[in-house]
Order: sequence, then structure tokens, then C-alpha cells
Amino acid sequence: MTKRVAVLMGGWSAEREVSLSSGRAVAAALAQSGHRVCTIDVTRDIRALLDQLDPKPDAVFNALHGRFGEDGCVQGLLEMLGLPYTHSGVLASAIAMDKPTTRRLFAEAGIPHPEGGIFNSKAALSAHPMTPPYVLKPLNEGSSVGVRLVLNQEDAPGLGEDWPFGEQVLVERYIPGHEICVAVMGDRALGAIEICPREGFYDYAAKYTEGRAEHKMPAPIAPQAYAQALELGLKAHRALGCRGVTRTDLRYDANVGEPGNFYALEVNTQPGMTPLSLVPEIAAHAGIAFPELVAWMVENAQCES
Repeated sequence: MTKRVAVLMGGWSAEREVSLSSGRAVAAALAQSGHRVCTIDVTRDIRALLDQLDPKPDAVFNALHGRFGEDGCVQGLLEMLGLPYTHSGVLASAIAMDKPTTRRLFAEAGIPHPEGGIFNSKAALSAHPMTPPYVLKPLNEGSSVGVRLVLNQEDAPGLGEDWPFGEQVLVERYIPGHEICVAVMGDRALGAIEICPREGFYDYAAKYTEGRAEHKMPAPIAPQAYAQALELGLKAHRALGCRGVTRTDLRYDANVGEPGNFYALEVNTQPGMTPLSLVPEIAAHAGIAFPELVAWMVENAQCES
């Protein structure tokens, strides 16, 4: 059934450009499916956003990334307006964006994740908070924004005074091996893909610059390990109370032989929908074309209130 769909995109987070790319792709695909689409470049002017959502659309496709867009804030606003929206609700979005809380729920659900902890950022920058190799992460950013890798004792954390992500930092043991991502659609794990950066690790540039990373779909790991990856992706999705489409990022250490050991890093409640994004690629391999994927998301948009 044709719907009036408002696509929220842009925003003011560090992932603004990614969001704009996702929003444009989504809007084009929804129009291709016959929906009546309007795009809204969201700013801090909430009155302007409310005006653009009047008259009320039948559904909102939330293509925002990063803070405000996927951390429960805009979800709460849409709940107050009584507008069905895509992706996870307020609580699951807030939990998934907050890495310490995600780690606690992973532990409670028996989902393996790297050892680590929360440290004062100034202290962590002045001396090794744990024996290298380890990874420094902001507590609530996405798309690997701010992530730093420290591989050995000779490497100073090297952040100096340029850490703009708050007074605390998450430090996790670096897991060698494979970068595996699992897409979940509703109550089904669609597949697992391996990401192979051509240099360094899978940082922001590697994610959104063509040619910086190789995608292997399906992930070329042992069948037993592949099945375990799908199981972990779905388990993480459920543990955080997610709905709609998510992507769970895993590290896979096969140094002990196949099948190796998986470690869950995070759940992305609003995975990218850009031409280089992983979820559309995984869905396509499962036989779900991009217009079909986003149309399903609109059909399953909800307002929890």
C-alpha cells in the first residue's frame, strides 16, 4: 500500500554526510516502490522539524546516524508525536548507542565480548591503561568515529589533548582475526559478511571510501562458525530489545583453528544504507533487493506508545 513517508536525514553528528547518503538512497528506493516521499534535513531547530512533519506522514524512515538520530532522542520525539518510525525504539536505541550498557547486557545474555573497561580519558592518554594491543573507543559514537588502535608498548596512546569525546573512554583488548558483520531483519539473521580493510583497520575512511576495504559475502569461514555468527547476531539483537533491521559487529579469532572464537563488539540499530553499506549487500545476497528492504522497513515501522 502506498504511504506518505518522511525520510529524516543529515543531522549534526559526526556522521552527517553518511546520513545524507543513506537518506538519498532510501528516498529514491521508496519512490521507486510507489511511496510518496519527502526528505527532511534535520537541524537543531525542532520547530522546523515539527512544521515539516505537518501534515503527519504515515511513517517516518529514520536515516539519521550518530547522536540525536540513533540514541533514542529523535525516537522519543516521534513517540510523542505518535508517528510510526523505522528501526528500534527509544530504549533499545539508547542502549545500543551506549557501549558500557551494551557490554553489561552482552554479559548478562552470555554473549562473548572483549575484556576491557571504562577509564578516565586523561589517565588513559597519559599511560597504557592495559597491556597492548588494545582499542580506545568513545562511549557513544558510531561508524568507528574516534576509535584508536594501540598495538604495542612502544606505541603511546598518542591522543594528546585532541580527544573530543568526553571524560571517559572505553578500552578493550584488541582481538586479532576477522571482522564479521551480521545483518538481522525482524526475527531472522540474513547473513554474515567479512570486511577486509586494505590497510589499517576498518575505520571511518575504510567504511565510506570506495576501494578502501574488500567485502566478502558470504564470510569465508567454516560452516559451523558461520552458523554461530548468525546465532550471535540474532541473540545480540534480541538482548538489546531491538526491532526492524540491525547489524551486529563481531571479531572472529581463528588462531585456535576453525571454528574459532567470536567476540561481539556492538549492535548498530540504524545501519548505513549508502552504496557501500553492508546490510544492503547482505540482504541482496539473501535475495532481498534494496527497494524491497526499505519498503519492508516502512511497512514494519512502529510507534511503541
